[in-house]
Formats: sequence, structure tokens, C-alpha cells
Amino acid sequence: MRKIALILMLISIASQITGFFRELALSYFYGASNISDAYLISLTIPMVIFAFIGKSLSTSFIPIYASIENDIGEKKAVKFTRNLISHLLLIMTLIVVISYVFTPQIIKLFASGFDNPTTEIAIEFSRITIFGIYSMMMVNILTALLQYKNYYLVPALTGIVMNTVVIFSIYLSWFYQELMILSIGTLISMIAQLFLLTPLMKKISFKLNLYYEKNDQNLKEMIYLSIPVIIGVSVNEINVLVDRTIASSVAVGGISALNYANKLNGFIYGIFVFSIATVLYPTIIKKINQGDQEGFLKSFREATIGVLLFVLPATVGLMVLSEPIIKLLYGRGAFDQEALTLTSSALFFYSFGIVGVSLRLIISRIYYALKDTKTPMLNATYGMIINIVLNIILSEYLGIGGLALATSIAAIITTTLLFISLRKKIGPLGMKSIFISFMKILLASSFMGMFAKQSYIYFNSFLSGNTSLLISIVIATLFYGVLILLLKIKDVEILLNAIKEKMK
Repeated sequence: MRKIALILMLISIASQITGFFRELALSYFYGASNISDAYLISLTIPMVIFAFIGKSLSTSFIPIYASIENDIGEKKAVKFTRNLISHLLLIMTLIVVISYVFTPQIIKLFASGFDNPTTEIAIEFSRITIFGIYSMMMVNILTALLQYKNYYLVPALTGIVMNTVVIFSIYLSWFYQELMILSIGTLISMIAQLFLLTPLMKKISFKLNLYYEKNDQNLKEMIYLSIPVIIGVSVNEINVLVDRTIASSVAVGGISALNYANKLNGFIYGIFVFSIATVLYPTIIKKINQGDQEGFLKSFREATIGVLLFVLPATVGLMVLSEPIIKLLYGRGAFDQEALTLTSSALFFYSFGIVGVSLRLIISRIYYALKDTKTPMLNATYGMIINIVLNIILSEYLGIGGLALATSIAAIITTTLLFISLRKKIGPLGMKSIFISFMKILLASSFMGMFAKQSYIYFNSFLSGNTSLLISIVIATLFYGVLILLLKIKDVEILLNAIKEKMK
């Protein structure tokens, strides 16, 4: 698992880098403005719809597919997949028609603080990007199937393709002064992802022929399992909507500031957490089907400690150097001082919750693999309530930063509850070894953060801010690596020994 996760991590780095360039391009040409706000809201509609249905169904798709393949055979599993896709296409068509007709009302719901010109731009953008849910749904299902078949490389490249097309469209929209190129380019980027995956279907002998069977019992079971997931994902998306609705009223460019800061956090998730979770999910499912409880728990502990090893130092680094990091990444072009202040505040408070969000992503996969979708749903509901209440309170005192802090607090609380519930459900998780590793990593990260801050202050006294930041990050990373080796964390030693064996 470590080897595949490492390869995916490298691809994810490339994907996240192109994703950053996408955000950099948007911030450079459009800053934190009404145009960037309108564009981001137009992406919210297909993303929310996709999360409600496509992402939720694909989560329960793999366990059902694996059960059919093990019990009946691959042909029946393929037939089930075609039936699922056919049903989803019908549902998506209905949603597209409704969304297109009622776009003005949806925009008012998502961004009540927009003025009339911004609302009109958002409506025009949304009526183009809404058609992207077809590709998003197909890509999600096919990616899940390919990963189950141990094809990880090409699906991991889809993000790079999408980001590259979007970057090009942002530049063209600015160069030709035609805003609609933004949304058209985004739609093309979604379609490009599907074209990248299609040739790989031949390798797993899967033909994308539509097949419709109304009374498929496996499909009914999957829908039953998906209902709690849909509700759970829905409340997560409601959190996003509430954040953006309040942000649209707090400040012009508030939605963009939250987005830029959140994308930076997403860089951490994308590189480290998603890579581990992607490999963990099908591995856990196979071990559960084989009755390998010991192997299941071992994979879970490895994944948890692996996430902490990378995420904790990143969290501390983002907190102590939030403003210079934002200035380095976004501080140019149309991104002015006000945008810098808003985004830095959001990043600082988002950083508190990175560990919570990361571990929640890992542990939720465990529940889905166990075919328990109810617990994550209830957990997400608790998180939504906490987030909304804290949003209203904290935004009054901290503005945009308060919205980010509310999200972080909700993530920490809900992740803690998930761990407690899993312990009650399956017994001991080996939390003692996880806790010991956590404290060692936290200690190393804390010293690294203090070292990074002092290094930045020292170098900034005679070098430029950006140069000082880069030098401080490199030195702090090396310092953290030395501390981790000195603290003798078990999983790090195992990884180093594996590398030594490979070199021999």
C-alpha cells in the first residue's frame, strides 16, 4: 500500500500544483472581486448537485460491485454498473432541466448578498457549467471502478487535465475580455476528464453500453445504502452554501477569499490524504470480505499515522506563516492588500481544522467499507448544526476568519465523535500506538513551527519576504525530518527500512 500511495502522492503533487496555478490565474486576472465571486458560485451549483447524487452513489457503488463480483461473477457486476449509469443519466437530465429553468432563484439562494450585476453574471455562468454534471458523474463512477481494478495512475491524472484547460480558459477570457470563456472552458475541462478515462475501459473489458433494468435488487440495495450518504454529503454541502451566503454579505470578494484559502488547505488534502484514502478504501473492502480483521486494523493504523506525519507539520506551518504564504502565492496582479488580509485570515483559521478534516476523510472510508453509511450521515448532521451556529456567532466578531474557524471547530468535534463510534462498533483500534505517534509528531511539528517562524523573521531582516519564506520552509522541513528520525516513530522506521531494502 505504501508504494502505490507514494506514486499517487507524486501525481497528486503535480495535480495540486496545476490546481494552484488555476487559483493563481484566477486571483491574478480577477483578484477577489465580484467576477471571481460569480464564477465560483457558478461552479457551486454543479458541484453541489454532483455531491448530492453522483459522489454519494459512487461511495456505495464499490462495496456492492465487490459483493456481486465475489458472489455471482464479473459479468453480473458489469451489467449492474451499466444499469446504474443509465439511471444516473436520466436523473441528471431532469436536474439539468430544472436547474437551467430556475437558475436565478438558485443563485439568489446560494449568494443572497450579490448585487444585481454580479447576480446576472453568475446566472450566465451557471447556465453553462450546469451541463458539466454529466461528465462529473461518469468520471466519478469510472474512477471508482478503475481504482477497484487497481488502475490508479490514469484516474489520478484527470485533475491535471482539468486544471490545465481551466487555466487556459481564464487567460483567454481576460485576453479577449469575454467572461463567458471562463464557464465554457470549465465545461470543456470536465468533458476532457471523461475522454482521458474512456480508453482505459478496454483494459478492464468494460463497454459503456447503456442497459436499463427497473427492478434490479442490487441497485435498490445500493440506493438504500446511499440514502444516508446522500444526506450526509448534503449537509456538508449546506455548510458550504451557508459559508458562501454569509461571506457574500460580509465583504465583496469574501467568497473568493474563502475559496483561495480553502484551496490551499485542499493542496494538503490532495497530496497526502486523498492519496492514502484512495489506496485504503479498496484495500479495506477486500480485507473485510476476506475476514482479515488484523489486516484491516493494520491498514487503518498505517493510514492514520501516515496522514498525521504529513498533515500536522503542514498545519503548524500554515498557521505561523499564513500571511507571507498568501502573499507569495497570490500577492500580484489584481490581488490587492484587502484580498491579502481577507485570505490570510481565512487560511489561519482554516488551518486549525486540517487534521480533523483529514482524519474524518480516512475514517469515513472505514464506515463505508463496513456498509455503515448511517453513522457518517448523523455525524455530518451534527457538524452542520455546529458549523451554522458558530458561523453566525463567529462571523460577527472575526468576519471571514470566523467562518473558517467555525468550519475547523466543527471538523475537530465530528472527527472525534467518529473515532468514538468506531471504537464502540468494532472494538480496540490500536489507539495507544496511534496516540503515541500523534504526540511525537505534534512535538516535532511544534518545534518545527517555532523554528520556521524565527527563521523567517531573521532572514526577512535582510532578504525579501518571498525569499525569506522559501528559505525558512526548506530549513524547517529538514529540521522536522531530523526530529522525526530522533523520535523513532515506528511507521517511519518501517518505511525507511523498506526504502533501504529497495536500494539494496
